[in-house]
Amino acid sequence: MRYVGAASRGIRLPVITKGADLINIISDTIIAASENERDPFVIRDKDIVGVTESLLARSQGNYVTVSDISEDVRLKVPDGDVSIIFPILSRNRFHLLLKGIVNGVRGHVRLFLSYPSDEVGNQVIAPMNFYLNEDKLTKETFDEKEYYEVFGANKHPFTGVDYVELYKSIDPEKVSIYFANNPLAALSFSKTVIVASIHTRKLHKAILEKAGATVISMDEICSSPVREGAGFNEKYGLLGSNYTNDISVKLFPRDCDKFVEELQADLFKRTGKNIEVLIYGDGAFKDPVCGIWELADPVVSPGYTDGLNGMPKEIKFKYVADNAEGKDPTEAVKEAIRSKDKMDKYGNSTLGTTPRRMTDLIGSLCDLTSGSGDKGTPVVYIQGYFDSYLDD
Repeated sequence: MRYVGAASRGIRLPVITKGADLINIISDTIIAASENERDPFVIRDKDIVGVTESLLARSQGNYVTVSDISEDVRLKVPDGDVSIIFPILSRNRFHLLLKGIVNGVRGHVRLFLSYPSDEVGNQVIAPMNFYLNEDKLTKETFDEKEYYEVFGANKHPFTGVDYVELYKSIDPEKVSIYFANNPLAALSFSKTVIVASIHTRKLHKAILEKAGATVISMDEICSSPVREGAGFNEKYGLLGSNYTNDISVKLFPRDCDKFVEELQADLFKRTGKNIEVLIYGDGAFKDPVCGIWELADPVVSPGYTDGLNGMPKEIKFKYVADNAEGKDPTEAVKEAIRSKDKMDKYGNSTLGTTPRRMTDLIGSLCDLTSGSGDKGTPVVYIQGYFDSYLDD
C-alpha cells in the first residue's frame, strides 16, 4: 500500500557561475541524488524538476551595472523632468535600479510612492497610523514634507529601513518624493513617466498613454544590451532583477523555454522517464505576519514544459467524504475521483479548490522548499504531484 503522496526534495548543487554546463550538472546531480544511499528515490514518469531562475541567470552571466541602466535610460527617456510611479519598497529589488535611473535622467526626478503600502504589501505608512491620521491630509496627492508632518517617519517592520529616506538619499537635490494612488498625478509635473510597478504596469501604462504621456515601463529598460557583454532580458527588462553588489544587479534569465525543453530531453535520454521542468522565481504567496505578497518577480515561472500548462481539476475530498449519504466515505471519494471529468467545475464537489495555474502552485512549492538562504538547494525534485488517492 502506498502511504506517501506528493513529495518535494531540495537538491544540492555545486556553486554555479557564468558559463557552467547547467543542464549536465543538474542531470548528473539528480541521478546521483536518486542513487545516494542516504536518501534514495526512484525517478518516475511525471516527476517535476524546478530550477530557480537565479541559477539559470548566473550561468548565463545575465548582469547589468548601474551605469548600464543609466545609459539605457539616457537612450530611451526624453530630456527634461521625469516622474517615476509606484515602485516597490526594496533594497535588493529597486534601490540600485532607482540609482541607475536617476543618474540617467537629465532633469528632475519626482518619485511617486503608493500608500499606505506598495503593490506587494510593503508599508510606507503603518495601517493604524494611516487610519488615525488620513483626515489630516490636504489632498490625495501629497509631498514628503506633508508625509512626515502627518505620519512621521515609518520604518519597515522587517528591515528597519525608512524607504522614503533611502530613496531620497540617492540624490537629495535631484529627487523629490510624492505619495499618490492615481497614476495621473504624475502628469502634474512631467509628461514623461517611468512606470515602476510590476503586476499593474500594463494598466498604468495604458492610463497614462491615453492621457497623452510618454511612458516607459521597467520591462523596456535593459531589454537589449547597451554594450558588448552586458546582460539584458528582451521580455522583462529590469523586472525580476535582484541585487548582486553595490554596482550591479542580476536580471531575470533569458531563453527559459529553450532551457526547460533541453533539460527535459537530457533527463529523458539518461533516465528514459518523461519529467516536467519549470524555472521558478518568487512564489505567489502572502506572508501572514507582515502582510507582504512575496511575488516581486513579474511571474512565478518564466519558462516551463507543456505538461505543466493549465490548472488542476480536483474534487473537494472532505466535502465528498462528509456527504457520502449512506455510502462508505472511502468508496464515495474514489467514485468522485473517477468521475471528476464529468463534474460541474462550479459544483459543491469542487467548492474551495481555488482555481490557480499549476505553474504558480508548483513554483510556489519550489520556492518554499528551496528558500532563499543557505540551504544550497536551487533545484527542487517533486514526485506525486499529479497523483490522486486512486494512484498506488
